[in-house]
Parts: sequence; structure tokens; C-alpha cells
Amino acid sequence: MSNLRCVELKAFVPAKDFELSKRFYQELGFTLASDGDGVAYFHHETVSFLLQNFYVKEFAENLMLHLLVEDVDAWKAKVDESGIGARYGVKISDVQRQPWRMRDFTLVDPSGVLWRIGQNVE
Repeated sequence: MSNLRCVELKAFVPAKDFELSKRFYQELGFTLASDGDGVAYFHHETVSFLLQNFYVKEFAENLMLHLLVEDVDAWKAKVDESGIGARYGVKISDVQRQPWRMRDFTLVDPSGVLWRIGQNVE
């Protein structure tokens, strides 16, 4: 079964305004590693995704991504201190304890994609 080893799984995230979304994700803390032919590769430590210069409102507003972090309060503080909520006109929730043993907050990107950023708790 060693030939079935997975290396990585990346989501293609739509962008209504590709240049605006690239700036947003860089300000959020992701590194833009490559950009060409309408696809930008972003990563932060071991997680990554592909931002695409493609947008369908219904798809974007029904896409949800989950970013599991070690310290949700540190991430929330970074997001709040960065001012991206006001600068990009995006919605950011407070950190909440969820019934599925997680504390998280939500962030909606400029295209309407919902991110849940959270940490596991006992």
C-alpha cells in the first residue's frame, strides 16, 4: 500500500477580484509562492491552497474552508490587529466554543468564501 501515499491536498479558492484577493491573503499571513496563468499558490507553514482567477457567486458563497491552528486566540488577535476586516469590508466573528470540541471564529474573504479558523479543545 505504500504506493498509495498521499502528499498533499489543495483546494482551488475562487477570486472575484484576483489582485484584491491576493493582497488579502498575504495580509492574512499566507505566503504567495507562485503566480501564473490565473492561479496563485499560497502557503503558511504546512498548509496551502490555490487561489484562482475564477468566480461564480454561488460557488464562492457556498465554499467553506477549515484552518486548524494551535492557538486560535493568537490568530484572532492577528486578524483584528491587521485591520483587514475594515480594509477589505469582510465579516469576522468572535471566537466561540463549538459543540464539536473546538474553539473557532469565522472570516469571510472578499469573494464570499467562508473560513473557519479554530483549535481543538477538550
